[in-house]
Formats: sequence, C-alpha cells, structure tokens
Amino acid sequence: MSDQDALTPRVIIFRHGETEWAKSGRFTSFTEIELTQAGVAQVFSVAARLVGAGRLLDPRRLVQVFVSPRVRAVKTLELLLSAYPDVVAGKVTYTEDITEWSYGDYEGRKDQEIRLLRKKRGLDQEKEWDIWLDGCEGGESSQQVTERLDKLISQIREMQKPYMCGEKPADVLLVAHGLILRCFVKRWLGLSIDSPLQMILAPGAMAILSYKKNNINEPAIHIGLALPSEEESKF
Repeated sequence: MSDQDALTPRVIIFRHGETEWAKSGRFTSFTEIELTQAGVAQVFSVAARLVGAGRLLDPRRLVQVFVSPRVRAVKTLELLLSAYPDVVAGKVTYTEDITEWSYGDYEGRKDQEIRLLRKKRGLDQEKEWDIWLDGCEGGESSQQVTERLDKLISQIREMQKPYMCGEKPADVLLVAHGLILRCFVKRWLGLSIDSPLQMILAPGAMAILSYKKNNINEPAIHIGLALPSEEESKF
C-alpha cells in the first residue's frame, strides 16, 4: 500500500453474510432473516484474515460505523468486530439510511417472477423492468434511495474532510445489503443510480472506497489494494 493509500481516509463497505433468501435469489429488504451457518462462517473467515491491527480493516482506524438495523446486518457487524468491542465502543450508528432498497410488493419474490407478474399486468411491453430506473411498486423509487444515500455520503465527507492527509485515522465502515451498497458506490462516485456500472458484491464481501490525491472532491474506488506492511500498520 502506498503512502497516499495509507493516509487517505477510506470507506469500507461490507455486505452481510448469506441468508436463505439471499441464497435462493429472493428480494429481501424489510423482512428479518437470520444468517445461515454458511453466512456466519463467511463473516468469521473475513474477520480472521482481514480484520485487526495493521490489516485491511483496522478497527483502530475507524471513526464511525454505520449499520443497517436489520438483524442480518447487525449480526454481521457483531461477528466481524467481535474481538474489538472496546475499540469501536461509541462509534456505531444504526441507521435506516443504509437499509436495503425497499422492494415493496416485490418482497420475497425472485427476479424472473417479478418480471412475469409485471408483464401479466400489461407492464414493460416495450422494455424490461429495471429496478435501478423503475424502482419497486409499493416500495422505493430510485430518487428516494438517492436522497437517503446522498445524505449519508455528505455526513461521511464532513467527518473525513479535516483528515485528508492523515492528520489522524478517519476510516468509516458500512455494514449493509447487496443492492443498497452497490447504489452507495454509484453515488459515492457521483453517478446516478441507473448508470450502467456493473458490480458484484457477494454475501460476506468487502470493498473499499476512498479519494484520489488526498482530495475530498475526487472520490474513488479501489479496484485493487495491496495489503498493509508491518511498518504501515504503526501510527
């Protein structure tokens, strides 16, 4: 990791571990679903390999943790940082700003099922349904999702702005859901939610956002990141 990478504040996004509905491809927003045993193992594996002093996610460098209040996200955070309760004490905020896109009438359904139901009702005759653009009946629109994510992004940038050159550690951790975190990446980069940026974020997966040239006005995504060296882990 370069000196710039080590100094620049980061936003670490983490998707909750596997659930039965995620495994089967069912849309899950407000329904409370527990992690599967495989989901628990996914999070424990990341915690053992990537979380700790001098590792990719160093709890000592966190100034704030934002978590979706859904039980699958809350449990994921508990497992991810179980060895560091004292380090993150007082830094955790449970917020609806980072809950999953509300799927409304489509909750619990699979993608193809939604498409067939919509066509039976006379919708989408000229183009396929696109959640990024069309939103969900009885749920959220893309504009509503954009507004709540933009509010959170502004809050994060206010936190990190004074420390762009490493004056003190200012990493932020988000623990949430697959679709909303991909939306967050787009808004972080200044893209509209319906921009054609194809992304994959598997259950129990981590990604890292930051800024180019230590500049608050140049938000960026790490498409590759070297692991910290022992020297860089000291601050």
